[in-house]
Amino acid sequence: MDKIKTDRLLLREWKVTDSSDLYEYAKSELVGPNAGWKPHKNQDESKEIIQMFIDGRDTYAIELIAENKVIGGIGLHSRKPDESKNHLKQKEIGYVLNPAYWGKGYVPEAVRGVLSHGFTEMDLDVIWCGHYDFNHNSKRVNEKCGFTYQFDKKVILDRLDGREVKSMYYSFSKSDFQNSKEG
Repeated sequence: MDKIKTDRLLLREWKVTDSSDLYEYAKSELVGPNAGWKPHKNQDESKEIIQMFIDGRDTYAIELIAENKVIGGIGLHSRKPDESKNHLKQKEIGYVLNPAYWGKGYVPEAVRGVLSHGFTEMDLDVIWCGHYDFNHNSKRVNEKCGFTYQFDKKVILDRLDGREVKSMYYSFSKSDFQNSKEG
């Protein structure tokens, strides 16, 4: 995984030594359920998740450079929410952030870094971003970053005891990215 540097953030591979930073926010009821998973029970669970991130090679740690601290995670996953667009080269962004750092523009900054990387280094055609209908913070990030609402569909959250929710999907195309660079 290539490192992605923005003004205030370093998006990098996870390290097992990041487990205390991950657990700090992953144990919060404000984080996991909004992303479709239960809060972590202990730091060992966070270590297991980090190992999954390391093995999967599609999720970055969001490190706040000024504090040398991991404050969240952002992934660029091989998912294709719209089957009619299977012919396009595409990925889906997913992210979480420590609630202590909400409202400071870190997630939009990280998303913009991943968009740039996805379109310039990976030559993607489209990048998706989804959120559950009750996750208003993620909806706001999508709007700030210029994603366009496409559709919604019902999904079952296995990691939240089979809860049925509506997932809202947004897209950002290569031409959207090129136009944003010109403007």
